[in-house]
Amino acid sequence: MADTLDPKEQDPVKRAQVHSAPQLPKRFYKEATVGEGTGSYHLLLDGRMARTPGKNALAISNEAFARGLAAEWNLQKEHINPATMPFTRLANSTIDGVATALDPVAEEISNFAKTDLLFYRAARPDTLVALQQQHWDPLLDYFENQHQTRFQLAEGLMYVEQPSESVSRVTKLIEIYKSDPLCLAGLQVMTSLAGSVLVALAAAKGVLSADAAWQAAHVDEDWNISEWGTDEEAEARRAYRRREFDVAHMAASFLSDE
Repeated sequence: MADTLDPKEQDPVKRAQVHSAPQLPKRFYKEATVGEGTGSYHLLLDGRMARTPGKNALAISNEAFARGLAAEWNLQKEHINPATMPFTRLANSTIDGVATALDPVAEEISNFAKTDLLFYRAARPDTLVALQQQHWDPLLDYFENQHQTRFQLAEGLMYVEQPSESVSRVTKLIEIYKSDPLCLAGLQVMTSLAGSVLVALAAAKGVLSADAAWQAAHVDEDWNISEWGTDEEAEARRAYRRREFDVAHMAASFLSDE
């Protein structure tokens, strides 16, 4: 009889995970649409205004993003699963958080210019050194040529102080994104996921595609995978982060499109 049970029911650890998993809310609407307001686009559920966890109107500044928001609500099945809704997560954080904390968020992003991923290089093996040079050096060249920034590189993880003038110039580039909380939120998420404000800014400005930016941000991880392989759980986490990155890239890029 035990052989016919679901494997999750046979494994006590899996069984505990199943029973301790959060209960997802049931889908309570038939259709999600976009309504246009004064300078914003609202998510409507059966014609009614949707709201954020903070009880604010779920309204965003860009129509294309709002339509992506509605699409992922329409894709929900019997239950609403926030893990499959990167547009909604970014919209909620923009409205309930970033919009009321523009200066602290911009400062958080600019701090990456002091410890950016691109500054810390491997000493070996040669294959990893070459990959870092291939993906990172052109970005540093771009910022030096276009924005007069020069940064100090170091081998390993020992902190190296960066020129204050270069950090200030990057900070000024970030300041522009404060004009639209959604764009700033997108830049924040990209920077955090990439570990690099330079990668995030280059992607937002269209200097790098989303694919190229993702690849630049994961040079070390990809090299490790090529050497040691990966597993299903790690791949699932990476896919989740990639969806977050792509939606954030879309949001941050709106400023460059204007």
